[in-house]
Amino acid sequence: MAVIHQAELRPSKAEALAAWLPTQPWSSVPAGGRTTVAGKFRFDDPAGEVGVETLIVRTDDGRFLHAPLTYRGAPLAGAEAFLVTEMDHSVLGRRWVYDAVGDPVYADVLRRAIATGGHEAELERAAGTGTWDKEGTARGSGTATDSPTVTDVAARTEGATTTVDTGYGHIVVARVVGTALPDGDVLTAEWSDGSGVLAVLLP
Repeated sequence: MAVIHQAELRPSKAEALAAWLPTQPWSSVPAGGRTTVAGKFRFDDPAGEVGVETLIVRTDDGRFLHAPLTYRGAPLAGAEAFLVTEMDHSVLGRRWVYDAVGDPVYADVLRRAIATGGHEAELERAAGTGTWDKEGTARGSGTATDSPTVTDVAARTEGATTTVDTGYGHIVVARVVGTALPDGDVLTAEWSDGSGVLAVLLP
């Protein structure tokens, strides 16, 4: 269960993505190009410290981009190249937002979801008044009973995929939904007007 606060963010997620995506060659989003969030879902950090959210972003030309983010209460050492923005959260304070492929917590929860057939987290309201409606779902195809804990990652991007070395195999992440991926256990997501394979786990 992911605990979600009703809060004001500065910059907003949309503003952060609008500034960051044009700097990423895989996005092909021009500076000033318009994007909208088509769907999103979250995974749980077992330690309860890091927010892990996947955003599906629709571009003006109809493509869907896969933009997983992590939200931290302090900088992640060695991950400067993956920093998307610093953000003020009206409840939690200063947050550091990362392209999740460079964050070992994301690799850990993503690997576990793929390998064990896991799915997205329920979205609990922080005030304890129920849950938020989901704007996307995801499920892994694996049947393993468990997944080793990932504590370190190395990520490299080539074209429209990023390969994350977890120390327990590799995760190939599609940055553009529909990009050809190798065979393996996968994470498939659905949102209101689309679906696709977002990542594959390789030995």
